[in-house]
Amino acid sequence: MADASPGGRARPLSPHAQIWRWHVTMAASILNRFAGIGLYLGILILTGWAFALASGPEAYGAYAGALGSWPGHVLLFAITAALFFHMANGVRHFIWDLGKGFLPKTANASAWGAFVFGGAGAVIVWGALALKGVL
Repeated sequence: MADASPGGRARPLSPHAQIWRWHVTMAASILNRFAGIGLYLGILILTGWAFALASGPEAYGAYAGALGSWPGHVLLFAITAALFFHMANGVRHFIWDLGKGFLPKTANASAWGAFVFGGAGAVIVWGALALKGVL
């Protein structure tokens, strides 16, 4: 398809996401954005925790109870995974800024590495918390 430019000439339209074949680097790019959004949510949860702490023992107990429930743990685990995944993607982008890692095989491997790092980092942190008896 083509679109008329201001000069009246036809120019190609950008391909829509539905016609692209999904691949790991595309998924990593999209999920990196969602991870960033999740980290904003994590900041709001941390801010709520600080407000609850400043509001006294009852407010803090209620807030800590909500975060200590299984839905709270699932949410906090997801935020932990988002943190590690987003961090790994930051390293990928830094390497790209240096002009390296653009070959498809390398880009695919680094995307998979970010997924593994995100999941493994969260499991290690939560496993350590469980071993310490914090959970």
